[in-house]
Amino acid sequence: MATRAEPAQAPLPERRPELDAIRMLVVIGLVFFHSALVFAADDDFYVKNAETSEAVMIIAGFGVVWAMPLLFLISGLGAWHSLQRRGAGGFAGERLLRLGVPLVFATLALNPLPQWLRLRSADAAYHESYLRFLPRFYDVHLEPEEFPFLVQGEHFETGHLWFVVLLLAFSLMLVPFHRWLPRERVRRIRDRVAEATLHRRGVVFLPALAFAVICAFARLEEDYAGWHRWSYLLFFVAGFALATDDRFRTVMRRDAGTAAWLGALLFAAAGPGFALADEPFTEMTVLATASRALFGAAGWCLVVAIPGLLDRRRPEQPRAAPKPTPTTRRRLYGYLAAAVLPLYVLHQPIVVAVAYFVTGWSAPIPVEYAVLVVIALILTLTAYELLVRRTRATRFLFGMRP
Repeated sequence: MATRAEPAQAPLPERRPELDAIRMLVVIGLVFFHSALVFAADDDFYVKNAETSEAVMIIAGFGVVWAMPLLFLISGLGAWHSLQRRGAGGFAGERLLRLGVPLVFATLALNPLPQWLRLRSADAAYHESYLRFLPRFYDVHLEPEEFPFLVQGEHFETGHLWFVVLLLAFSLMLVPFHRWLPRERVRRIRDRVAEATLHRRGVVFLPALAFAVICAFARLEEDYAGWHRWSYLLFFVAGFALATDDRFRTVMRRDAGTAAWLGALLFAAAGPGFALADEPFTEMTVLATASRALFGAAGWCLVVAIPGLLDRRRPEQPRAAPKPTPTTRRRLYGYLAAAVLPLYVLHQPIVVAVAYFVTGWSAPIPVEYAVLVVIALILTLTAYELLVRRTRATRFLFGMRP
């Protein structure tokens, strides 16, 4: 039986520097976000400060609604181009190496530390050594109903690497669909949708309804940055679809301003429900359900707005200082793009370790928070520069190209 040939390698797409900037902004922002959770009154972070504040989660909520969804959308955009260059088999192999290897390595080598520090922080009488704790962390079993988080245990966790788990699962799920879907029919549907979106204002906001329904009735999951895990699949697929036609990019630029205002208004409207409901993430009261629906719709609008605003073309303004040469700019973008995954993998164990010592101080929250962020940022960037990117072995373990 004849099999469908792998597509020939496509030329590299134009690099979009604003997407590199967004990815780096989100990952660096996670240091600020996870450091803030140390001082949040209503969050079960690994290490908690004695003094907490309810204002932390209110301030952090605006980042929650768009940051991780935008990472999945950008990942979907990249998946389209990667599939065109490598074909289905090459894409699957590349994803397993670039995501699977750091996922396994970091889960086994880095993730036990936050869990051990959680136990030490919660109980002053807990004196079990790290080496004695490790077998308890590795005591695991399979739970298929938790797919794709199949490996579970009393102390075992993928922790902040849930993003990598989902991204790897979504990428591998995409491969058979990309390989076997009827290309001509899909192309015709894409053209009709692209034309409708281009010529009819407001069509780009229709997916907000799907996100509103998922958030309202599937509920939200605090362990996955406040969204239901399968909401992220829609953002990933949306990014994949948007990459297939430049008309979608035009629409995002055109409607970015409207999307930003609408997203901000929807998020503000969701706020009172989250503040007043007893369990806003899960309870099925009218107030909580409506607030989650507004949250989901706001997330889509902001995910459309942010890259659209950053992608808008503006006339060049004269500058006193010389512009960076194209070579320097490409090197900077290349450095940022390569650093994103390793920094993401490294940041949370470092934040938790620093917080374990900082929270013992008798200082005001703003002082402890500032010190925690500065030290964690310095250590994360230093660990990447000195311990990860300098050798082929460590680059491989953290999903970087040789």
